[in-house]
Amino acid sequence: MRSPHLSRFLQHSHRHARWLTSLALLGALAQPVLAAEPAAPAPAASGPAKPGGVLFWSFEQQKAGYPHMEDLFPARRVAKGATVSPLPVAAEPLSLTFQLGGQTWTVDDYLQRNRAAGLLVLKDGQVVLERYGLGQTPQSRWTSFSVAKSFSSTLVGAAVRDGRIRSLDDPITAYLPGLKGSAYEGVSVRQVLNMTSGVRWNEDYGDPNSDVARFGAEPSVNGADPVVAYMARLPREAEPGTKWVYKTGETNLVGSLVRAVTGQTLSAYLSEKVWQPLGMEGDAYWMVDAGGGEIAGCCLSATLRDYGRFAQFFMRGARLPNGQSLVPDDWVAQATTTTREAVAGLQGRGGYGLQWWTTNGRAYRASGIFGQGMWIDPDLQLVVVTQSAWPGATDARSAQVRQALIDAITAHYRKP
Repeated sequence: MRSPHLSRFLQHSHRHARWLTSLALLGALAQPVLAAEPAAPAPAASGPAKPGGVLFWSFEQQKAGYPHMEDLFPARRVAKGATVSPLPVAAEPLSLTFQLGGQTWTVDDYLQRNRAAGLLVLKDGQVVLERYGLGQTPQSRWTSFSVAKSFSSTLVGAAVRDGRIRSLDDPITAYLPGLKGSAYEGVSVRQVLNMTSGVRWNEDYGDPNSDVARFGAEPSVNGADPVVAYMARLPREAEPGTKWVYKTGETNLVGSLVRAVTGQTLSAYLSEKVWQPLGMEGDAYWMVDAGGGEIAGCCLSATLRDYGRFAQFFMRGARLPNGQSLVPDDWVAQATTTTREAVAGLQGRGGYGLQWWTTNGRAYRASGIFGQGMWIDPDLQLVVVTQSAWPGATDARSAQVRQALIDAITAHYRKP
């Protein structure tokens, strides 16, 4: 049953086009949210907020809309299977406080003051902390924003394992011939995944003429993939493999690649490879673009526990419960190892692998704007999943509070 907030929101939103006509939204959805990383360019402050524009939603709209994105925008279902995999609850739950700015914070403080919708902590595969806010329940979905990128990357690994992609070092044009003759000539699949293609891209959300602002208006002509059509027109600014630049468009090329080599939608492939074998407890929904393809860089909606199941699965080598590997044996290591170019681009404040953000330690993460995240520490066998409705896409204070919480959880389990 829809909440009164959502019903009012839907009545308002349906007076406007359901299709997303600007990738200014999608670009921001794909931006990292790390306190130690440079923030995304802020949306233009002048002029009225666009009705229904996700970047400009009020707190009430966030609470009403984030759990129901498939009611607001076109989306495709990721079907669960018949069997649900249990998440065992630890005998000793986690109880902690943490310090920030001379103040002591409790978990309740974090939930209320950092606009958290969900917090899940898994230690050694067991739930040690599971809390909800903003009206969410264990059965509620919440949008992922760019956390979806790490799901999309994993599907590339599955396609390699299936023999659909011979090698990450193959040219991307071998699989997406629409890129032939473009600046993507000589660019490998790996360089698209780690965003070192050397193709020029402008990700300035405040510039109406930027690629990220114009990209979403690309039409599908005669059924052609609009992602490929737009990216094929971009010029080259550096030799492939020599410069890291965050490019939303290349994340969406990852989706085009998976669809091309599998002949399936991303939703169907994710359901077949991950959602059903892992025993996810809820259906997920993946937003689609004007060409009908899932937006690989964002907009997957799932329950808190199912994000936790995915993070746990990936931390354990992307192996299914029966021990079968979904991806090549070295995939997780490759995916979570930064390039030197990303370290240089981020000025040493972490790095970037195959659609995963790395830290200066062994931990790594998937991150989405407004406070979505999966933090994975393989040394501690620790997963922290966060769902939020922060007041800004890359709100520095909110990111600082979340990192302080994660640091406290990590310190707790590092005690001898």
